[in-house]
Amino acid sequence: MGRPRRSTSPASRWSRSRRWRWSGGLLRGNGVGWASAEVAGALIAGAALAVMFVLWELRATSPMVPMRLFATRPFASGMAASVLFYAAMYGVLFLLPQFLQIALGFDAFGAGLRLLPWTATLFVTAPIAGAAVNRFGERTLVVAGLLMQAIGLGWISEIVSPTVPYSALVAPLVLAGVGVSMAMPAAQNAVLGAVAVSEMGKASGVFNMGRFVGGMFGIAALVASFSANGAADSSGHFANGFASAMSLAATLSFAGAVAGLFLPMRRRAVAAAAPQDA
Repeated sequence: MGRPRRSTSPASRWSRSRRWRWSGGLLRGNGVGWASAEVAGALIAGAALAVMFVLWELRATSPMVPMRLFATRPFASGMAASVLFYAAMYGVLFLLPQFLQIALGFDAFGAGLRLLPWTATLFVTAPIAGAAVNRFGERTLVVAGLLMQAIGLGWISEIVSPTVPYSALVAPLVLAGVGVSMAMPAAQNAVLGAVAVSEMGKASGVFNMGRFVGGMFGIAALVASFSANGAADSSGHFANGFASAMSLAATLSFAGAVAGLFLPMRRRAVAAAAPQDA
């Protein structure tokens, strides 16, 4: 059996094109300059293609992304919160290992091990949060979780320095990790639970697209903040830039918590089914 052919519909081509236009602009912005013709052109082209895509989908008989989904409060709020917390999370994931190596002097393996207080919380917290969302509703977990992440990352931004002991970072890393591990399944549950079963594949695709765009934006934004306030030429300069980037990540997390406030409060949420292909 041959490989399945990729969709060649205008909507599909525009979707893929705008994704790569945006990601290319975001990835190259810090290297060649945000005001450069290359980056500005890529971002403008991406925005124009996004508008064309929305207009096409509004007219399509069977749209790939039904725009009416965004008129649903749980879907729109869950997507906004997800994009913001993925922006913070991926931005931190990009810079934190470098801080552990450049500023604190750990090797690559040692830096990876020291990420565990943040990343390993997912294995413990996510299953509990998945069950708790049925009892408390998505809004409680999303808002509380992202506030915890905001506090944890803000805490790090206040204490970070070239001489900070790693032990001082453990508590805020655990706090931020538990927070995002609470918010992640709840936000996904809100997005997928807001649509009919027949549209879960499309909703899952939109959710994953939001994660991709949020991650690219977060890395670009945090690196821009780092570059404006520090450099990688010494541990002291790196710590200064890293502190500024963590402060921005905390702000993004707090904005995600605000977006989560628009989720409906309900005592019993519909469990999200496994994503299916549209």
